[in-house]
Amino acid sequence: MSDISKSHGRLAVRPTFTPRELVQHTPELAKAWTARIITLFPGAFPGVLGESLTGKALAQGIWQLQTFDLRTYGIGKHRNVDDTPAGGGAGMVLRPDVTAAAVRDAMAGARGRWPLVYLSPRGRRFDQEMARTFASCDGITMLCGRFEGVDERVLEAFGIMEVSLGDFVMTGGEIAAQAMLDATVRLLPGVLGNAESAVEESFSNGMLEHPQYTKPADWEGREIPEVLLSGNHAKIEAWRKGESERITRERRPDLWEKLTR
Repeated sequence: MSDISKSHGRLAVRPTFTPRELVQHTPELAKAWTARIITLFPGAFPGVLGESLTGKALAQGIWQLQTFDLRTYGIGKHRNVDDTPAGGGAGMVLRPDVTAAAVRDAMAGARGRWPLVYLSPRGRRFDQEMARTFASCDGITMLCGRFEGVDERVLEAFGIMEVSLGDFVMTGGEIAAQAMLDATVRLLPGVLGNAESAVEESFSNGMLEHPQYTKPADWEGREIPEVLLSGNHAKIEAWRKGESERITRERRPDLWEKLTR
């Protein structure tokens, strides 16, 4: 697997003129939550996941990322990964033999609870509950589609779970995979500096988050609500709860309906 996949794990950050391997195989990393990505564009990773809190957690070995270059499994001299759709039609479809070989490698050694996901506009819509579920697993393998999609027989053979980022079509699954990983990784223990932040965020309790304010107290004639400056924590909590309910009712009546059934 060494010449097929590329890993990103814990890094020691120090100045050097010698290139360093991106992953250092240690017993500690062997237990880290792991994301394995099957993609035609491994260079797209870690992308934004290498920045901020997720990037810091990646460097610390709280989680690790492995990419599997689908092109490596291609057929023939030109490493073909796709072919025309059966029955005719526009576009190209990822071949089942190519995709299956990559999936088998990417799932090798997967332990415990380890979902296999295909980023697909026809899948179940990703939400905070799904992010929590993924974070509670030992790792995840994500298949990033391209062109007109993946041969259906691969999805059936491996029982792959289809997940959608939303009701729109993208050119590939890489951006969707990064978005879902960002939402998931930040829920892993030790990633967020303040654990309460994850509890108070939008969707964590089924509602949208209340408004947030900071200094200065008066900005261009707009003042922070007086209750937030009162020091009365009970009143502040009540205000935030009321605002969260109001915003959810106004902006996401579908969420509000679920909460009030």
